[in-house]
Amino acid sequence: MSGDYESSTVVEPAVEQEVRTKRLPPYNVILVNDEDHTFEYVIELLIKLFAHSLPRAKDLTWEVHSRGRAIAMTTHKERAELKRDQVLAYGPDPRLARSKASLRCYIEPAEG
Repeated sequence: MSGDYESSTVVEPAVEQEVRTKRLPPYNVILVNDEDHTFEYVIELLIKLFAHSLPRAKDLTWEVHSRGRAIAMTTHKERAELKRDQVLAYGPDPRLARSKASLRCYIEPAEG
């Protein structure tokens, strides 16, 4: 070795951090058919709570009627829970005396 002292600088390679937005798993808000709510009630609910257009609300109402259920919205869990709670709080159909409660509604994980 020579008498000259060389200082060395350690250069660490730049670490590239990968930033990923974690997508929240989707949930479906499901409306359930019954005989205690009119088509008008369901259409009104879909327009007011889910901001569906009149044609889309009519299509979903027919789906609830013919299939027994329909997906009103697919969104993240927190919003799905909010929408379910809004449906359950919407109240009975004033057009039918036998209507005593809101339309049935639940959420489920969306397949995807």
